[in-house]
Amino acid sequence: MDQFLVKRTSASDPDFLDLIRELDADLWKRYQPYQAKYDAFNKVDDSARVVIVFQADQPAGCGCYRPISEPDCVEIKRMFVKPAGRGRGLATRILRELEIWAAEEGYKTARLETGIKQPEALALYEKAGYHHIEKYGPYVGLNTSICLEKSLS
Repeated sequence: MDQFLVKRTSASDPDFLDLIRELDADLWKRYQPYQAKYDAFNKVDDSARVVIVFQADQPAGCGCYRPISEPDCVEIKRMFVKPAGRGRGLATRILRELEIWAAEEGYKTARLETGIKQPEALALYEKAGYHHIEKYGPYVGLNTSICLEKSLS
């Protein structure tokens, strides 16, 4: 695996904002015309804990989590690795860092939503120990959503 640096930061980090612009462009390509509905669910605020990975001092990928209404539970959001960095374990490292950070803050469960047109993301989450659950919150009734969950204990 290549060498990379992992940084914990906030949702206002300029590198994170640049990366999620690229993520949104990718999602629009995959999910046209449905993405407009999902955009409302992808907003992150100051409650989000953000992880960015850097390769050769350049931002290569990101992810974050935010608390949700269920006690002791966070939602993993905005997972993205630039195409040039894929297949190198960066997404696995981002996800693992988010899980560690959430557990350090006392959260017991991580939950997430991905889409049917993202088989690489689904494979990542399943390999990391996430299991399929009923659709939750805003994803109930959305045919392109897949929801997963993992215990952090």
